[in-house]
Amino acid sequence: MTPLGKAPDVSDVPDVINRYVADFRAFAANGAGGAPSWLKEIREGAIARFAQLGFPTTKQEAWRFTSVAPIAETRFVRAPGSEVPVSESQVAPLLLRGAAGPRAVFVDGRHAPALSSRVGLPQAVEAGSLAAALQAGGGSELARAHLARHATWRESPFAALNTAFLLDGAFVHIPAGIALEQPLELLFISTGQSLGPTVTHPRSLVVVDRGAEAAVIEHYVSLARGVYWTNAVAEVVVDDEARVEYYRVQGESRDAYHVATTHSRQGRDSYLGLHVVTLGAALARHDVHTVLDGTGAELILNGLYLLGGTQHADHHTLIEHARPHCASHEFFNGVLDERAHGVFTGRIIVRPGAQRTDSKQTNNNLLLSTEARADSQPQLEIYADDVKCTHGSTVGPLDQTALYYLRSRGLSAETAQSLLTYGFAAEILGRMRRAEVRERLDQVVRDRLESGAAARAA
Repeated sequence: MTPLGKAPDVSDVPDVINRYVADFRAFAANGAGGAPSWLKEIREGAIARFAQLGFPTTKQEAWRFTSVAPIAETRFVRAPGSEVPVSESQVAPLLLRGAAGPRAVFVDGRHAPALSSRVGLPQAVEAGSLAAALQAGGGSELARAHLARHATWRESPFAALNTAFLLDGAFVHIPAGIALEQPLELLFISTGQSLGPTVTHPRSLVVVDRGAEAAVIEHYVSLARGVYWTNAVAEVVVDDEARVEYYRVQGESRDAYHVATTHSRQGRDSYLGLHVVTLGAALARHDVHTVLDGTGAELILNGLYLLGGTQHADHHTLIEHARPHCASHEFFNGVLDERAHGVFTGRIIVRPGAQRTDSKQTNNNLLLSTEARADSQPQLEIYADDVKCTHGSTVGPLDQTALYYLRSRGLSAETAQSLLTYGFAAEILGRMRRAEVRERLDQVVRDRLESGAAARAA
């Protein structure tokens, strides 16, 4: 396997591209044959676009810190999905929200109805299989109106591949005026089968209609270690006056690859809290594109990545202010240990006419090891003259003055470091509005930091 950062230029190797095109032809002839004609047309356009783009390389500005050669050079096969049994007892410990709440479970990219639950969901709410929604009356029309209309698959080879191989995933529709009392969890399980390296292309479409309120958890986990690749795309539509808390938690195997695109679009006077937590995968890349497309929209884009070993995680965010009187506040914190590498590129665009924009962007990185590395690139593009925009970033070790202060109060060096590191991570958790989700993530973060401290002590 090619080491990260020392990749050849793989995008121009015809065999790599032709392999995926051939896989698509087999997929279109077999598993995808029953799709509606409009989806078949989108798939064909997406695979053609991937063939044009190829896999990105470190020669491209957006990918200069991240080599995807390990993905491009590995021969993945599509996971069989529902052919692999997963029991209720295996699912329960993986749920972030807990077994008592509503959930839609997906095994290797396919919906698993027997493991899912609608408990607590109003009858009018749809939460289940995207494949089923594409065949149903009302759901099909809603999916046609939004599916592949927001995520920028024409610019991203990975989003193009996901769109080409689009088969199943999550479909959530919250009708106008409905408020969900409990968070809805979308649990994506990779089984890590022994077929060799497998790939899944899960797709999520979440539509929250006017005035509705919901909290949704998009959660990725694995049952076993092993090399596999999750290539996920989520499109989140927040209509006028709707209020959404959206949590995306990536806890893949440390041997896995995870590439994701999240695209959200907000209407007038809407609120979206988008919380990204990255814990797993050997190589992870997440592109987040948010569009404030209605006057008075508000966005909180909140991220935390905890990395150790040789993990590499790259977050690219784009916040697009398309209408006036909108506010966005972005906070990303990274905790990097051992030889981990974190990359953050954050871009804010204020479009012409988007006056009275209020936007703030901050990326802070805490290095717990002299071998850990962080690269941060905050960016602003402003095409309006009545705005308030700021951005900044920091990279460095723990504050020695703060450490000294805590030790002067009788704390050991290890305890003082643990407290400061937890406080750095808890800053992100504190912006999560749903207490039940925040508390569970708080425990996940504590466990992760404690295991890292134990490894350093050993």
